[in-house]
Amino acid sequence: MSVHIKNREAILSKLGIEKLNPMQVEATEAIHSNPEIVLLSPTGTGKTLAFLLPIIAELDPECEEVQVLIIVPSRELAIQIEQVIREMGTGFKTNAVYGGRAASKDRMELKHRPAILVGTPGRIADHLRRKSIGTTFIKTLVLDEFDKSLEIGFEGEMSEICALLPEVKKRLLTSATPKVLIPSFVGLKDPKYVNYLEDGVPMLDIKILLSPDRDKLDTLVAVLEQLGDQPGIIFCNFKESINRVSEYLDRHNIANGIFYGGMEQKDRERALIKFRNGSYNIIIATDLAARGLDIPELKYIIHYHLPLKKQEFTHRNGRTARMNSEGSAYILQYEKERLPDFIRAINPPIEDLEDLPSVKKKEAITWETIFVSGGRKDKISKGDIAGLFIKQGGLGNDQVGVIEIKQDCSFVAVDASKVDQLIQKLDNSRLKKKKVRVTRID
Repeated sequence: MSVHIKNREAILSKLGIEKLNPMQVEATEAIHSNPEIVLLSPTGTGKTLAFLLPIIAELDPECEEVQVLIIVPSRELAIQIEQVIREMGTGFKTNAVYGGRAASKDRMELKHRPAILVGTPGRIADHLRRKSIGTTFIKTLVLDEFDKSLEIGFEGEMSEICALLPEVKKRLLTSATPKVLIPSFVGLKDPKYVNYLEDGVPMLDIKILLSPDRDKLDTLVAVLEQLGDQPGIIFCNFKESINRVSEYLDRHNIANGIFYGGMEQKDRERALIKFRNGSYNIIIATDLAARGLDIPELKYIIHYHLPLKKQEFTHRNGRTARMNSEGSAYILQYEKERLPDFIRAINPPIEDLEDLPSVKKKEAITWETIFVSGGRKDKISKGDIAGLFIKQGGLGNDQVGVIEIKQDCSFVAVDASKVDQLIQKLDNSRLKKKKVRVTRID
């Protein structure tokens, strides 16, 4: 058995994955044996792991400079990839850099060079211009979801990045979009294609739900009440619509979060944390949430507004029915609304509300998210936080939910009925050797 295979099995064991899917197996082999690869596969099929495994296997442990550059279209995807690499437990340092966070944080983290640097085009281009990272040892360039970066206006920065990397020997592009054009500045000559897009999403169920009203709000509430506590995303086209829908759901006591590009980065990150830990099961979002987010398996998505393009419709739908799981995509259609051609072409059936799968609301703990002002740099672990909350905070094992550890802080889901007494007991207490704040977040 080769060293690569042994390392791969150790990593998969740490991630709790039994085996790679066929796309990941083929992609891994292709990346090992080809200098130019284009990996095309639907959202949610595991592209990140598919390219990380062979890339990490080829890193030089003696090199103290950046060896791999991964360019991504969004801050959330940068953070997600950084987290995945940490969870792989390879021992190679990884950092994520992106707009919306202090440049001083970047400078501090980059003093000790990571082997893998992940970032958005604007921030990576800025670091290359300033020469805050060297390029001599960067042999691998990954353009993850490259078409999305181009679509949102990063062509200039991506072209500049490619021009500033003279020593790159391996180029890897990934996308979930068919027939996408590869720009000439990437410098691909004869790439190996690994294409699984034709597999589609075979277990996705697309249905139309008719609304008698143009604004569809009452129909949306009725749908959500029928679907119960299952996690799902409601897609809107405009942030104004998101806020309006969110306020309407609040008035009907349906817990929800919001996610769109104009939000502060801190608020975007916290919205996803609360969604992942079950503080709410519904998030209302623009197409920013259609790709590259680390969120739980979804049973459904709802198109409150339909996107203008077929490919965004496909990417939205890719948030559910992932990795061979079943899922549903519901189109809310005003009775007099004309559907775009790409919807009429698939001719989805019209579903009556009473025929939706009815899920009774469970008598379960209502979670609320608590902020703790200590994280990885303070050598704090999930076990440390759980111990503090249970032993000193007086919570039962079942009253502490998902714990997420960040570099300088942590977030914990706890039984909402215990939050006030928990904060009273634990705020300004000691965790490891650090005095920490324990507070609720909005």
